[in-house]
Amino acid sequence: MNRRKFVRNTAALGALMGAGTFPVLGGSNSPVAPLKIKKSLKYGMVKTEGSVLDKFRLLKEIGFDGVELNSPNELDPDEILAAKEETGLEIPGVVNALHWKFPLSHPDSSVREKCLESCKQSLRDCKLYGGTTVLIVPGVVNEKIGYKDAWTRSQEEIRKLIPVIEETGIKVAFENVWNNFILSPVEAARYVDDFDHPMIGWYFDVGNIVRYGWPEHWIEALGDRIMKLDIKEYSRTKQRDEGVWKGFQVELMDGDCNWPVVISALDKIGYEGWASAEVPGGDEQRLKFIADKMHEIFAIEPQ
Repeated sequence: MNRRKFVRNTAALGALMGAGTFPVLGGSNSPVAPLKIKKSLKYGMVKTEGSVLDKFRLLKEIGFDGVELNSPNELDPDEILAAKEETGLEIPGVVNALHWKFPLSHPDSSVREKCLESCKQSLRDCKLYGGTTVLIVPGVVNEKIGYKDAWTRSQEEIRKLIPVIEETGIKVAFENVWNNFILSPVEAARYVDDFDHPMIGWYFDVGNIVRYGWPEHWIEALGDRIMKLDIKEYSRTKQRDEGVWKGFQVELMDGDCNWPVVISALDKIGYEGWASAEVPGGDEQRLKFIADKMHEIFAIEPQ
């Protein structure tokens, strides 16, 4: 039993003793509370009409705690801050908007510079919004960008961000995506550890791993390097029968992500914080469905 589970069980025991009930701790009926998770999603998933304030109000009413924005973006920062203030909807972080188009692993230094400058802007935007992390895809490998070069170049560029990270107090979190780079959890942990900086970590995407691995293995290996979570689903059956990208065309909890095992893995590392949906969005009904599914996932009791 880890420390966090012990504290939860002890608190539950005290409450139940006061009511005259005495559970057997450690058994199948142990009073283990769900993870403490705040629910978020990506702003681009909101496909409703109206202003930023209208959309923030809707998300708050539906049950989301926050929303993540892309950065740089063309939204009015004053409008964003006013909507946040009026609704109480948080902006836990931002997603860098240019890390795919101008990867930090690119052989052309001018391309890398565009991404680097955009990352600096993302850090400053995140501070303005009151967030804590900037999600960055650290690099891309393809037939023209070698693996070793991607590792070296991306780390060199990211180190240039450290003064701005420290100036803003905003963390950088790398995400695992289908970029042919950092393909194992041990490698991901090493990539983070190479920076030896407490404000550099990982933004773990649960669904992206299911194609070629098991999310719980990544959670175990990354441990407290995980700063935030992206939530999506993936079907290996659809991957096999229809193609790799079709695997994402399945609703949360209807694919091959073993959520009880994932929740238990997160519990073992003591994860508490934000989880952001990154699935096809839509209108109010669709967004409510996503919020309900996320609530269902994180209501699962760790084993």
